[in-house]
Amino acid sequence: MSEKRIEDYGLIGDLHTAALVGLDGSIDWLCLPHFDDRACLAALLDDESAGYWSLAPKGHARLSRRDYDSDSLVLRTRWESPDGIVDVIDFMPPRDEAANVVRIVEGVEGCVQMSTSLCLRFDYGRITPWIHAGNDAPGTPCSEEFAAVAGPDAVWVRTDVPLRHEAGALNATFDVSSGKQIAFVLTHKPSYLPPPAAISARHALKETTRFWSRWIDQCTYDGPWNREVHRSLILLKALTYAPTGGIVAAVTTSLPEQLGGSRNWDYRYCWLRDATFTLEALINTGYTEEALAWREWLVRAVAGDPSKLQILYGLDGTQRIPEMTLDWLNGYQGSRPVRVGNAAAGQHQLDVWGETLDGLHLAREAGLQASDSAWDLQRSLVDWIQQHWQEPDNGLWEMRGPKQHFVHSKVMAWVGVDRAIRAVEQQGLPGDVASWKQLAQTIHADICAHGFDPKRNTFTQFYGSHGLDASLLLLPRVGFLPWDDPRIIGTVEAVAQELDSDGFLLRYDNTADGNADGLSGRENAFLVCSFWLVDAWHGIGECQRAEHLFERLLALRNDVGLLSEEYDAQAHRHMGNTPQAFSLVGLINSAQTLSAQNDPLITRDACR
Repeated sequence: MSEKRIEDYGLIGDLHTAALVGLDGSIDWLCLPHFDDRACLAALLDDESAGYWSLAPKGHARLSRRDYDSDSLVLRTRWESPDGIVDVIDFMPPRDEAANVVRIVEGVEGCVQMSTSLCLRFDYGRITPWIHAGNDAPGTPCSEEFAAVAGPDAVWVRTDVPLRHEAGALNATFDVSSGKQIAFVLTHKPSYLPPPAAISARHALKETTRFWSRWIDQCTYDGPWNREVHRSLILLKALTYAPTGGIVAAVTTSLPEQLGGSRNWDYRYCWLRDATFTLEALINTGYTEEALAWREWLVRAVAGDPSKLQILYGLDGTQRIPEMTLDWLNGYQGSRPVRVGNAAAGQHQLDVWGETLDGLHLAREAGLQASDSAWDLQRSLVDWIQQHWQEPDNGLWEMRGPKQHFVHSKVMAWVGVDRAIRAVEQQGLPGDVASWKQLAQTIHADICAHGFDPKRNTFTQFYGSHGLDASLLLLPRVGFLPWDDPRIIGTVEAVAQELDSDGFLLRYDNTADGNADGLSGRENAFLVCSFWLVDAWHGIGECQRAEHLFERLLALRNDVGLLSEEYDAQAHRHMGNTPQAFSLVGLINSAQTLSAQNDPLITRDACR
């Protein structure tokens, strides 16, 4: 079983799917052809028998440096051995006809003996493909070509060196001298279609580098953390599913929140809760095209009956995402079960109605053109809130315990109504403003009466709760109360103290009200919550504390800038699925806040 840490992995991707490359040169996770398809390399969730692709020097060598080439998603790993130095260049060209994974070994100094082993196992390690020589594909001929077929899937492997087919794997040992390059190209295409044309690895490298260079040149952020923001934006772009504009929460499934625990979820889908934060990050850094695509995905996904609104959808807006376990996999370092699909799609979470309306409002304020049908949809969402805001729900964190009257959920219901009022008053759209204003006042008063603990001077996780929730930090951000309100200052200070985990922030204390979340195991620091605390410290005027926490969070990124979902402050390691879009978005938005370029926290209106 792999002992690699989650932070040992770097990411490459083609805006349809992505692969994780370990510090040892092994690709241990790859789903083809899309993010949420069945993995053909899944050693990340078991061991080498579930599929991997290693490429590294043979014998004694050390990794001396790993980084992306400039502002790109081209990953370069430098190896030093007694015989010389080589670079391994890993990337996936933006998708054209088919998915391609390209690995180039480049001699830098001396002559180094290299070894590679490609063990393809389709359907998350369950199926060993039929491998055969295949030189029937059009394009530039190469010295070696093999095809691996399993049902609807087919992969072609092309390279400049002889390959050996041994025990269901393709292996090779070869020498690379200074100035020489050896390329490997893995291409996926459905088995029932003609073989894909061979690509030139060297040409693909130039085009991929050019693509990312042109993309990052659009960034308008110019502050103290340019490098960190650029890298986070590139990784966020890599989580985008280009055909629809949807952005996945992470490229992995079942990386545990706690080693050996059962908090293992599939994050290869698109969450509505991320919409406003992601739109804010994209719009404020100049990426209006991506923001528009994400907004259009959002409108398509939630179109229809407002009572059927879900918290998450598939890459193309698919609603049914059944959850199942893959019992033949042992899980990351023994953390079972391994899940695919996500049953949380069927949960009732009141906040998503407000988050959807807030996201569409933000897009409208930014000048992204909206249609009449989109406004009709938003009005129907407000009508639904009017009828259902008093109901308990599962909350922002997808609690699998009893439903409660979560304060954040109620606040987001208020936000949804408030944004509809603004659309009428500021944009001239039609709507029943008088009724909506009365509704907003009723919800606001209910929250302040039942969700606030005057003895502790803090809002609580849910009505009658003894516990707190990091999402309470968002109350002033969405305009529910101003930053200088004593109740907000008290809440920020209470959350920072009671949810502290070695200087970072937990989502909530799952013992404060018994086993309220219905799950076993302890919580680790949830990274986006810590970025919210950065914004909160800044909002109440504690700018030095805000910047200090931000710098500590930046130090948690791995060597190539990735952040996962959580951080185990005791074991000093990343936990949860990776790279996590929510964490990256939190970094981008906090950098903007601290840079004082665009401060959405201060400029949001106070409550009406």
